[in-house]
Amino acid sequence: MRMVRSILLVVALVALIAFGGCYHSSTRHSMADAMHGLPQPARIVADYQPWFGDPDHINVGYSTQDPGVLHKQIEKAKEMGIYAFAVDWYGERRPFEDRSYHLLQQIAAQEHFHVCLMYDETQEDNGHATEDALEALDHAYRDYIGPTAPAGDAYVSYQGRPVIFIFPKRGHTDWNRVRDAVQQWEHPPLLIYKDEPPAEYASAFDGYYAWVHPGKAWDPKGGDWGKDYLEKFYDKMKDHPGKIVVGTVWPGFNDARASWSLNRHMGRRCGETFEDTLKMFHRYDDPEHPMPFLLIATWNDYEEGTQIETGVSDCHRGEPSQVAGNARP
Repeated sequence: MRMVRSILLVVALVALIAFGGCYHSSTRHSMADAMHGLPQPARIVADYQPWFGDPDHINVGYSTQDPGVLHKQIEKAKEMGIYAFAVDWYGERRPFEDRSYHLLQQIAAQEHFHVCLMYDETQEDNGHATEDALEALDHAYRDYIGPTAPAGDAYVSYQGRPVIFIFPKRGHTDWNRVRDAVQQWEHPPLLIYKDEPPAEYASAFDGYYAWVHPGKAWDPKGGDWGKDYLEKFYDKMKDHPGKIVVGTVWPGFNDARASWSLNRHMGRRCGETFEDTLKMFHRYDDPEHPMPFLLIATWNDYEEGTQIETGVSDCHRGEPSQVAGNARP
């Protein structure tokens, strides 16, 4: 059974590369086709950036508040076999992203697609990180997740509980207070944290996910695709048998176009980076206790060069730098 699962996941990779246009083989077999028939298959979730069209970010040729764009993105994601978008979200601290998410969930409901939130913690310890998180998640429950939320059926759930990814940013949030608050929801959410939280908050979280990271340090030549990091992540997860583990794959990384650039680079290697991270996923995925989700980092983060919206390979055309022909730094 492990062999069958591995073969089908590799087929899924080939389909995704083909869909991106770097290979000329048939695209009839989408990731959905490849995943069909697997016992309790992982749902594929792609991280989504909702800020394009905001002047604080680069111009990629579209706005994430354009309904036509969102319909096309969802259609394309479904053809790839992607189950949902996990949307970077800051609550009402960033109104543009909140409006984008609101629109995306409405359209996802129309298209029988799914979305969920990846809550970005307050960046630094300004003394309000906990209150920010409480206010944001109260807003999320009221407007996106709870029983009276419009289009709530589009929200991702697992075993009857909504899923919220947490992206930590040194804000010193008191996650135990947050857990106590969200535990009062009709269906308390599953909070999934990046890597591992501080020990005092371990009980506040239901699971962990990996994120784009080299194995040791950023290689100036981009050759470190994250093998050592992923091995350490998956091995550490064995110490948490009661937690949900979310496997993660990525096509590469290049933050040269970001205003916050640290000149970090991880080469795509003609799709091999995505393939190798996928191999790590099925190497550690236990068919007796399969990982319920596979996270793709990311659908459309052009500023950090992790997008798969235009494919996973950089062969024949250079690394994708835009969508509609007028992207600029």
